[in-house]
Amino acid sequence: QLKLVESGGGLVQPGGSLRLSCAASGFPLSYYVIGWFRQAPGKEREGVSCISTSGGSTRYADSVKGRFTISRDNANNTVYLQMNNLKPEDTGLYYCGAGIMTVQAMCPAPLYGMDYWGKGTLVTVSS
Repeated sequence: QLKLVESGGGLVQPGGSLRLSCAASGFPLSYYVIGWFRQAPGKEREGVSCISTSGGSTRYADSVKGRFTISRDNANNTVYLQMNNLKPEDTGLYYCGAGIMTVQAMCPAPLYGMDYWGKGTLVTVSS
């Protein structure tokens, strides 16, 4: 079965950290540009960060620059999102997507159809 599965979400206090994982099964993640997206209740989907197939090119939303870091381990078919200094406005459902396009075409919003989407992991930042 071809799918993406996110994990690592949870409840964290402001200023805290979380590391999200996006694991692929049934297909080689290395072929795809991967993006992390989030959606808060009542808001539109927002592109958080994207990473190229080799990991050499990345892109971040202005709201997370300097706090979030995207990385990938193609040998383990997994992409990570390290989130530091979390703020209440980072709260939302975080999910990853895979597509055949450039990082610039995927973030902040995919210009072309994505090949795979995960179902998401919930991040809540609250005291």
